[in-house]
Amino acid sequence: MTTDLPASGGEPLSLRERKKQRTRRALADTALELFSERGYDRVTLEELTARVEIGRSTFFRYYGSKEDVAMAAEGELWDAYIAHFSRYAGSGPALDALRASLSAAILSMPDGWDHRFLRTRRLAAGTPVLRDHSVLSSMKTQQHLVGILEERLGVDGRDDVRLRLLGEFALSAWRCGARNWVAGRTPDGAGLRRGRGGTKALARRVEEAFDAIPASLALDLD
Repeated sequence: MTTDLPASGGEPLSLRERKKQRTRRALADTALELFSERGYDRVTLEELTARVEIGRSTFFRYYGSKEDVAMAAEGELWDAYIAHFSRYAGSGPALDALRASLSAAILSMPDGWDHRFLRTRRLAAGTPVLRDHSVLSSMKTQQHLVGILEERLGVDGRDDVRLRLLGEFALSAWRCGARNWVAGRTPDGAGLRRGRGGTKALARRVEEAFDAIPASLALDLD
């Protein structure tokens, strides 16, 4: 992900880990630049690895596929969300825990992540294979979150639909909030420039989507 971040527990990263993070970030940045300039389908994996001066086998130590590196900014958020939720130690409603963990993950993203994420969204909007990859990644994240709930509650999600619904609510709130942030929409209708306000504004849009869940469930068709 980013360089010079502390390891879990707050300990500084080793030199080896810092080098790995720099290579991972260089791959993601270079991929986003090339794909944005020339189109995802017109850049080969060989061109990308040559630009970063690594071999093909080294690439697969960092990313599982060309789609993964193209959507790296999104993948960083999902990794952080799962990590935050797995460490959540509070009590109370599970949806509140999912909400708090997602907000914490968004706010933990490094400087410049919001700009990379916006560029990733633009790239995916015109690339069907990346849109499909984004959907699949969110589904995998949801499965991870449900798995954490199952372990903590001692309940099998196949037997209790509430756990799967919680995962759906959390990811739906993310999608609605992120869409509003990207579009510059605000609850008061004033509007902002696309993606304005960085991760703090993104977190607010997602929080607003979570706030709207109870009222949306209570909507009545007269």
